[in-house]
Amino acid sequence: MTSLLVAKQYLKKFYGKFEVYLIPLMKFLLSLISLSMINGKLGFMERLNNTTVVLVVALMCSFMPMNFMIIAAAAFVLLHVYTLSLECAVVVLAAFLLMFLLYFRFSPRDTVVVVLTPICFAMHIPYVIPIALGLLSTPVSAVSAACGTVAYYLLVYVSDSIAALTAMEAEETTAKFRFIIDGMLNNRAMVVTIAAFAITIFLVYLIRRLSVDYSWTIAIVAGALVNVMVLLVGDLMFDTNVSITGVIMGTIVSALIVLVIQFFTFHVDYSRTEKVQFEDDEYYYYVKAVPKVTLAVPERKVKKINQQKKARPSQRSTEDRKVGR
Repeated sequence: MTSLLVAKQYLKKFYGKFEVYLIPLMKFLLSLISLSMINGKLGFMERLNNTTVVLVVALMCSFMPMNFMIIAAAAFVLLHVYTLSLECAVVVLAAFLLMFLLYFRFSPRDTVVVVLTPICFAMHIPYVIPIALGLLSTPVSAVSAACGTVAYYLLVYVSDSIAALTAMEAEETTAKFRFIIDGMLNNRAMVVTIAAFAITIFLVYLIRRLSVDYSWTIAIVAGALVNVMVLLVGDLMFDTNVSITGVIMGTIVSALIVLVIQFFTFHVDYSRTEKVQFEDDEYYYYVKAVPKVTLAVPERKVKKINQQKKARPSQRSTEDRKVGR
């Protein structure tokens, strides 16, 4: 444990020293992964599939505000979908506008959540999002998680409907609109997942704010169990065809990842908990103080020893003559 604490302090010190460079680098990598995933799922417009275009846009995202990353990803999706079908692009644009209104109204600072949620879905560990948000944010962040979830299922639905959309004739505009809208609204798996994420975020947030020992650990375990229960109950009620093994294994891995996040953000020593009581003219105060677990980073001191150079024989004889005089 001591070595882990030392490593944690080194990482925090390293991040604080090179924060100016690390933040643009992380934004670049995050945007690069998200744009590459969009091209991999859709990829209808050949120009956007160019690696140079992806790198240039990712580089722009690294120096622009975080919300620019969402706009760039939405633009990529719309251009790909427009190449496939104009009707599909109109429906996707309407869905994006609705999500943007909700996102910028309730949680405009959760850009990372909106971008990370589809990536976590692709990695089969989406359940890390609600548990982590319940620990680090507020229940309002459920809006951002819902937007990211809708974006992922939208990509999957469009990708799976390529054959059906291309088979429809050009004159069947109304049929295309109905096919796309019905497919999005009747996606029960998406609705159940959004509900499970919202319930998990709210429950984890309530438990981690309780004044009990190990509240964060209890919140993680409770959030993982509730997430699995809601998804399985939703599968029984609405026949969402989720993989039970995938849900259980993904939740376990997600809980382990959140435990690592807890170690870096909220690592305290409950054995040294103190309860303090004091008062002023109007109130009595009962305070529970839990110290953080910190460890001083050992500083390495390099001691330089300068050895005097030995004088040459000719120099010694000259000095002896001066002394003799």
